Order: sequence, then C-alpha cells, then structure tokens
Amino acid sequence: MKCHLIAEDSKILAKENKILLMGTPNVGKSVIFSALTNVHVISSNYTGTTVSYTEGSYKVGDTEYTLIDVPGTYSLAATSVAEEVAIRFMCSNPVAVLFVLNAADLEGSIKLALEVMEYNVPIVFALNLMDVSERKGFAINVKLLEQELGAPVIPTVAVKGYGLDQITKTFARILGAERPLPMGRSCATCAGCPGCGRAGEHTGLEYWERARQIVRKVVSRTDAKPNFLDRLGDALLRPWPGLPLALLILLISLGVVVGGGKVLEGMVLLPLVEGVIVPFFERLVIPLNLPPVLQNILIGEYGILRISFEWILALVIPYVLVFQVQFALLEDSGILPRLVVLFDNIMRKLGVQGGSLIHIFLGFGCAVPAIISTRTATTRKERLMVTAMVCFAVPCISQTGALVSLLSAYSVWLLLATALTGVAVFVTVALVLRRFLKGTVDPLILEVPNLLVPEPRAYFKKLWVRIKQFLVEAEGPMLIAVSIAAIIAETGILQGLGELLKPVVSGWLGLPEEAVMSLILGIIRREMSVAPLLGLNLNPLQMYVGAVVSLLYLPCLSVFGIIAKEFNARTAVAITASTTLTALFVGGVMNHLIMFVQSIF
Repeated sequence: MKCHLIAEDSKILAKENKILLMGTPNVGKSVIFSALTNVHVISSNYTGTTVSYTEGSYKVGDTEYTLIDVPGTYSLAATSVAEEVAIRFMCSNPVAVLFVLNAADLEGSIKLALEVMEYNVPIVFALNLMDVSERKGFAINVKLLEQELGAPVIPTVAVKGYGLDQITKTFARILGAERPLPMGRSCATCAGCPGCGRAGEHTGLEYWERARQIVRKVVSRTDAKPNFLDRLGDALLRPWPGLPLALLILLISLGVVVGGGKVLEGMVLLPLVEGVIVPFFERLVIPLNLPPVLQNILIGEYGILRISFEWILALVIPYVLVFQVQFALLEDSGILPRLVVLFDNIMRKLGVQGGSLIHIFLGFGCAVPAIISTRTATTRKERLMVTAMVCFAVPCISQTGALVSLLSAYSVWLLLATALTGVAVFVTVALVLRRFLKGTVDPLILEVPNLLVPEPRAYFKKLWVRIKQFLVEAEGPMLIAVSIAAIIAETGILQGLGELLKPVVSGWLGLPEEAVMSLILGIIRREMSVAPLLGLNLNPLQMYVGAVVSLLYLPCLSVFGIIAKEFNARTAVAITASTTLTALFVGGVMNHLIMFVQSIF
C-alpha cells in the first residue's frame, strides 16, 4: 500500500515495528498507553486531550515495539488535523493496531473501527469502559462481537488495569506467527490518504449501517437502572436544572482554589519562607562580606534568594497546586463537556462553538497546551479565534494565583472588578475577530462522556505528572525572571528604565515608576508581571490598574513560540503586539475614567 507522507512526519512514520493505538476520543487510550509503556501521559474525561501522537516502548514477548498513541478521531475523513495525523500513521505500514472500543457507546467506535479495518492491518480490539457499560444496563456478547469483527476482542477497564495483560498475550500470539494474517477488509488503496484520494468501496453511511447491525446483534439490555451519577449527568445536559448546577459547580471550584490557595499560602508556605528559608540564606550570605551590590542581588529587598521564594514558592505554587487538584477532578468526572453543551448557544453568539470552552478551560492551566489542543478544531478561523481569546484574556493558573493573592489582600471587590474587565475584553475580542476573520465555524459535534467518580490511582498519577510538568517547564523561566528583577533593582537600572518609561507607567497608567519592573518581567513569564506590584504600597486604584495590565499583558515567550509554530511568526507578532497595546490602553482608560468619576463625587 503506497501513501504520500509529509516531510516533518517522516522520522516517526519511517519507524519499523510500530503498533498504533487508535480509537474515538474519550475512550481511555491514554490510560492504556501509560499502562503498557510506563510513559505517563495526561488523560482526561473529555474530547481533545490528545491532539498529537505520543510514543513509547512496548515489549511483546522478546520483541520491542514502538507503541504510538494516535490522536482520537471519529472518522478518517481528514476534516481536522487530528484525523490527518491518524491517516498518515495508518499509511505508514504499522505491524498492528490496538483499537480501543467504547463499551458504553459501541456504535460510533465500531463505525471508526470498520474504517481502520479497510487498511488491511492486523488488529486487536480492547473493549474498554466495561464497568460503565454494565452500570448503564448494557450486556455485550464478546464472543459474537469477535465473530462480527473478525479479530480478538479483550474486555478491559483501563483505569483499574483489568484486561491489559490479556492484550499483550494476544499480540504475542498474533505477531509471533511467521506471517501474521491481516484482520479486516482489504482495499485497493488506503482510504483518504493525502495525495491518492479515497478509493475504498464503502461510504460513511454504509459504515454507520454496518455498525448498527453489529450493535443490534451483540448488545442487549439488562434490568439495571440509572444510578445517581447517570441521573446527575443527564440533568447537567439540560438548561434546567443544568445551568444552575453548572454555575454552582463553577463557584464551588473557584472557592476551593481561592480559599485553599490562601490557606496553603498564609498558614504553611509564607511562614516557612519568612521564618525559615530566607533567614537561613541570610545567615549564609552576610558573613561572606561580599561587595554591597552582589550581596543585595543575593539577599536584598529584591534579592534572588529572597524573592525567588516569596514570589514563586509562597505566591504562585499554592494556587497552582490547588487548581490542579480541582481541575483534574472536573476533567476526570466528565463535568467539563457538559458545560460545553450547556454554554454552546452563548459561545456561538461569540463566533465559536461550545467545544471551544475545552480549550479555554485548558488555558486557565497554561496557554501552551490550550493552543495545541485547538488542532481538534475543524476550521482555521476557529483555531485563530480561540488562540487569540486565550492570549488576550485567559490568565494561566500561576498568574491567576498571583492576582488572587495580590487583590484579595486589598478587597474582594477589586478581584471581582478585574475579573469583569477580563470578561469584557474576552467578549470584545471574540466579536471583533468573528467579524473580521474570514472563514466559517462548524457546528458543535461532541461525544459527551459518562459522569464518573475518578479512579484514585489514575487521578493521582495525572496530578503528579501535571505538577511535575509545571515545576520542570515553569520554574526555570520564573527563576530567570527573578534573577533579572534582582539585577535590575539592585544595580540602579530600574531607576533609569522608570524614568524612560515614566510617560506610560506614571502618566498614562498612574503607577509608580518602579512598576516598570512588572512590564519587563511579564515578557518572560506572565505571572511575573504581578509579583513586583506586591512591594510597591499601591492604593486600590493603582492596584486595580496594575492587575488589569498584568491580566491582559502580552503572552510569555513560550506562548509566543507555540503560536509561531502552530500558525506562523506573523501571527505570533500580531497577537503579542495587540495584547500589549490592549493592556496598556485598557489600563490607562480605566485609570483616567475612575479618577474622573472620583473627581465628580
């Protein structure tokens, strides 16, 4: 079978002895991949988590294979980036496919499986989510399903490890043969391969009809009745009582993040920093009798060994930790996609589909994975709109934590005012882009997962991976920002920059000259634009203006890089310039507007 491949994929596609892990989104592929390869990937209970491939070593008998977690798709029609990636992998002569079926929603999985089987590659089926299927009252005749598909079917519950050993044993039997026989239908050429067109005999409707026939044969109903989770899941899909419940869940989540972060900051980390860590370094450095400038850079007011702990450990980390705990719970429970359905009409008025909320929610963790996840969008216009909306007005969790810590110390009303300003900018950006960007946005097509109680082992594994990922990826840039801050502040450079930018910082924004530090550090890491405001003794108006500028300020360097990679450098420059100008414009307008109102009253 000959297929046309693009150059950037040639290295991974040229690998021999590769097994593809495939299936529809939200079926547990990433959990199975982690278990079989010991490569920890983040898996979530909503569509669009995996939007690019992940590879790991998978040993079957004495042979080592490369197991590739291919993006989850609903078809092989090449209507999105994820589907194009899946097609290229199918065209790259894999030795076998591990296809994960959704036992709780079998028809859609079988439809995609029939398309994959057209490629004439040996295949093993993992029938996952068997526990959910039984809970919903479905009984599946596994032996009959094997006969209908013409390939082994292994019942699994991936999050509990059930059935995974049997997958490896089945592959050992199939691939250990001298010439493993293809399982599935053969076709003259690959279906939908870029450059050679679709030459298969079957249409999408025929695949659906065949899938329905198989499901009618192998699936029967039991006397099981919907439990509380099933009823709650259904309720969250209806405007009433779904919307009030959704708002309640969001408010509780926000309260957990804010309250939990403040408790962790005020009762644990801040006393640890101020009472133990900083005094320890002072006792180490002061006796060295270093030159005054060097000593100040190390332990002065902006010293590296002081603010690196005060800003990063006490200000940012507690909110990141609590956010990850809460966000992972919402992901794995299946609540997020229900919010997508509930708010689809509102999002469509902004010019994007409700599914874009998934990417936006990811943006509250970090803008980089949020932008990458837009690959699942079916149009370029939607990708650009969501990317811009995230960059303009969606703060990452570390920035959110810094803002919460900063503003709540003054007044909860300042926090609310900053949030409402961000919402207003978010809506404005969406409406402007909706009008001026060319292209279309497709309707929402989303598989709503089952509402689940997260399995503890999988939940805490994901939580640890995410926290470790944050520490690896974010701590380095934040330490660089802290070092720059120390050098700028303690060598007198800050005063010169403050004087140079005085018309903007003091004249237009109404902030002290020292606030220029915020604009400089925000280029490296967005949350670092917040930290310098802590020690400036700002009045409430200045604090609000500073928070608004920080919230809307330019994306950090890592976000700039991913935008340039996903789109192009011109798009990255345009978004960076636009967010910077918007931050300064909105901050200055609000400063002068509030001062005008205060002068009247």
